[in-house]
Amino acid sequence: MTESIEGMEAVTVHVRDIERSRRFYSQVLGLTETSFLPAASRAAYAIPGTTTLLTMHIMGEGEPGTVSGIIFAHHDPRSACEEIRRRGGTIVDEPATFDTPMGRQTRAVFADPDGNQFVIRHLEKAPPTPRA
Repeated sequence: MTESIEGMEAVTVHVRDIERSRRFYSQVLGLTETSFLPAASRAAYAIPGTTTLLTMHIMGEGEPGTVSGIIFAHHDPRSACEEIRRRGGTIVDEPATFDTPMGRQTRAVFADPDGNQFVIRHLEKAPPTPRA
C-alpha cells in the first residue's frame, strides 16, 4: 500500500504579534529559532528531541479556524494527493510548486471529513546565504 504521509514536518501557530511571540518562544520556553523571515512575519523553532518544527506567522484573513496548522511531509505531494483522492479524500488546494525564501516547495492542502485542513509539502531547502 502506498503511503500518503511520510512524516510530520511542522506545527504552525497563528499569532497576532510576531515579535512578542518570538520573545516568548525563545526567552520563556528556551526554544532555538531556526529561521526568521521578517517580510513574511514568519519564524520557526526547533523542538528538542524531534525533527518537527514549530512555526508561526501573523494570522491572515479567515484565520484561525480555517486551517489546522499541521504540515505533513511527503517526497512527492502530487502523488500523495492522487492517493488521498483515490481513497476518497478531498484535495482543497491542488499541488503547486513555487520558490520561497526557505527554498523551492511543492505544496497542497487536503481536508478531513469535518473540513479540517492539512498542508502536505516537500521543501527543497535553499542554500545558505553567505554572510557579508
